[in-house]
Amino acid sequence: MLGGNVRFAILGAVEVSAEGRELPPLAPRHRAFLGYLLLHSGTVLSVERLIEAMWGPTPPDTARAQVHAALTAMRRTLRAADAAHLVQTRPAGYLITPAAGQLDLQEFATLVAEAQSEPTPAVQTLRQALALWRGPAFAGVQAHFAESARARLEDRRLAAVERLVELELATGRHAELIDQLAAELTAHPLRERLAGQLMLALHRAGRQADALAVGRDYRRRLADEQGLDPGHGFLAIEETVLRGEPPAAALIRPAQAEPPAAATARPVAAFLPYDVADFAGRSVQVEELCGPASQTVTISVIDGMAGIGKTALAVHAAHRLAQRYPDGQLFIDLHAHTAGQRPLEPAEALEMLLRQLGVATERIPASITERAALWRAELAGRRVLLVLDNAADAARVRPLLPGTSNSLVLITSRQRLTDLDGARAVSMDVLPLPDAFALFTGIVGERAAAESEAVAEVLLLCGFLPLAVRIAATRLRHRPRWSVAHLAERLRDERRRLTELARSERGVAAAFTLSYRQLTADQQQLFRLLGLHPGRDIEPHAAAALADLPVERTEDLLEDLLDAHMLQQRAFGRYVFHDLLRQYAAQLAAEQEPPQAGEAAMTRLLGHQLTTASDAMNLLYPDSAHRRPRIERSASSPVPVHDAPRALAWLEAERANLVLAADRNLTHTGLLATTLYRYLYDHAHHDDALALYGKALRAARCREDLAGEGRALTDLGWVHQVQGSHDVAREHFDRALAACRTAEDLRGQARALVGLGRVGTDEGDHERAKEANLRALELFRDIGDRFGEAVTLDYLGIVHERLGQYAQAADLHRQALELSREIGSRGGEADALDNLGVACTRLGRHAEARDHHEQALELYRHFGYRRGEAKALNSLAEIAATMGDPGQAVRLHTTALDLAVELSNRSEERRAREAIARLLPTPETCVPF
Repeated sequence: MLGGNVRFAILGAVEVSAEGRELPPLAPRHRAFLGYLLLHSGTVLSVERLIEAMWGPTPPDTARAQVHAALTAMRRTLRAADAAHLVQTRPAGYLITPAAGQLDLQEFATLVAEAQSEPTPAVQTLRQALALWRGPAFAGVQAHFAESARARLEDRRLAAVERLVELELATGRHAELIDQLAAELTAHPLRERLAGQLMLALHRAGRQADALAVGRDYRRRLADEQGLDPGHGFLAIEETVLRGEPPAAALIRPAQAEPPAAATARPVAAFLPYDVADFAGRSVQVEELCGPASQTVTISVIDGMAGIGKTALAVHAAHRLAQRYPDGQLFIDLHAHTAGQRPLEPAEALEMLLRQLGVATERIPASITERAALWRAELAGRRVLLVLDNAADAARVRPLLPGTSNSLVLITSRQRLTDLDGARAVSMDVLPLPDAFALFTGIVGERAAAESEAVAEVLLLCGFLPLAVRIAATRLRHRPRWSVAHLAERLRDERRRLTELARSERGVAAAFTLSYRQLTADQQQLFRLLGLHPGRDIEPHAAAALADLPVERTEDLLEDLLDAHMLQQRAFGRYVFHDLLRQYAAQLAAEQEPPQAGEAAMTRLLGHQLTTASDAMNLLYPDSAHRRPRIERSASSPVPVHDAPRALAWLEAERANLVLAADRNLTHTGLLATTLYRYLYDHAHHDDALALYGKALRAARCREDLAGEGRALTDLGWVHQVQGSHDVAREHFDRALAACRTAEDLRGQARALVGLGRVGTDEGDHERAKEANLRALELFRDIGDRFGEAVTLDYLGIVHERLGQYAQAADLHRQALELSREIGSRGGEADALDNLGVACTRLGRHAEARDHHEQALELYRHFGYRRGEAKALNSLAEIAATMGDPGQAVRLHTTALDLAVELSNRSEERRAREAIARLLPTPETCVPF
């Protein structure tokens, strides 16, 4: 099968199918995980967020393990359709990326957005959209998130139903709608619009008494259950039925009510700017602003960073909505961020708006209070669409708002107007790749299609920011001899990128500058200093270290920058720049911060990182504290990691930042690499480990530190060993041993010898492996390193097991287990248990072996030591096969295979594949790889 044929469904039971055939069903909890990922498709979800979604504030102790089990089960199911790649692992969590047409919810939203024409095409489209629903969304899912998500999706379905009914009533299909409306109203008895539509359908079918009965029942329920009276639209329908009048079009289509007679004689005020022909994407936001659900909203605030396309969206939506507001479409630029102009005062804005309505100058009073009163009075009898563009804050907007709900107000602002009561926020993000591609090619023309890969690179370098994409595309269009690849080459230079993304009348940097100037001095300084941060995102303690400020004050400033859209927030408590804003901040820091101030800020940040990393490692690995360097504590706000879970969470969140910052100081690089070694190894972060240890090796050589060089070479050797590159690993261990001998570093020599022993075991040279481990054991005992002694005893046990000396192997593993427990090494304990299980299997003691492996697996999962999980799972699978349960063996091997592939553990991956091939030898039963 092809991954492109897979289809996901959540509008009903959560299902996965391929080519019309349902794939093997998932367990109920696993369906819940899949459903939540699909609900947020395209969004990276952290493990913590998944746990909260499943169990709420009181998750079980096994929650994290259940998350991993669910993801493994999902991948296994999707692998049957060659679609396992759709579930992706990212540093911050997991995401699912169904393509267009693969998820029923996405298809429903697309069809509803398309249903804008009148009336027949929209009717067919809406029917097609509603046919996707197979029952209540997430049917059968009992997770914490399900009820609220089900209610939100049901509201979207009902909005589509109401829009369809509105269109079908307009075409005279009232008789056919009665049963459907009655059923929907029974299920949703307080849905006022459904009640009104059923009354209209009954009235037009000549059933006046039944229509009035529906109205009475709705009134009674609303009063009994909510203590409310019906709205004006319902009252108008009820009055029409009571009088026995034919229903007016305005009652069938409440969003397009006819204007009062006094207003029809007025000239229509049409002041909207032109709607750009190459407007691309934003279908979700357009649906939110223009779709059926928008008819209950009177104020929408479109907010986002500079250049995100707020005005373009507002104008585009306004043109789509114009027919619903026949008394006028008004537009005013409030100039909050306009070069060379001060923001308009509310009194000035009111004067301009009153003139747009046709109010004579001599009628416009002088005071703002009187102008606002006249403005509300003029709007009272009209249905007007008002666009307030480029607003600075809520205080400048409030006087401009209509006094009644007949009109619609669209506001754009670079600030989040959180204190504007009653407004719905529509926050904008950068364009997704398909929409950015459409915008770029729409401007450039056909020649862009021939260089699709170069176009994708240009879009990435533009950060998918619409203003940047538009400027880059326009430049290319006016340079016919340039290729897209040449433009990409010019944009690769970070020092010139913002200059390239500028033209005479506007540019990305100029737009950012207007936002920057609106910040306070403290906000500006923090913004500049954040440009020095080498990582991907930042949390308040790290920002406080950079700025040399208290954490509480720093957090307030970060939230201010977030509200001003100078920062973004992808996860709670973590702040991130848009790529172009990051370059702008770095440019400002280089221009405005004295060099010594920048160096001092980086010193504080590195001290903060190293101190917190040391605290976290001491909590997680107290048994090997003697192997880590003593860190001089920083005064710059270390994160308070009070327990092991918080320590691990901090390391997971900051890992990428730590690696990126490591080469800012040669001494810092070596200290950080040595501090983080156990964490990176146990949690199988091999790519980050290779990057960090490579930096540590270069730093040691620059400092002519042979011991540091040997340590880095050994660390690199272990990563290559885990990944199955034995020749490369042996070369690193040999060079490490030579460097440590020259430096007279006994512990370093012992570590390198253990590594050489491990490579010898992997390559089948067990006598050489035994000799290396015995030499290492002697060195560790000489220097009193009990942790190293326990590890080496365990490796010696593996060597004896490979030599067929199973009783000696079991004895060595028991010694390692006892010593690991004495010194509190939980990772060593897990390894010794797992290896003891192998020895017991060889001795024929299968039940005892299974107990050891299960204990080891429990420890690996409890402490998050992912490196050992695949090995323990494979061992348990082999015991299951030996004890006559091949089905369980295949399941365990498959789980081990998924994990080994994810962690690039080549030896355990090969072990699982070969075992599954033996257990399932025929093509009909073999699981696909």
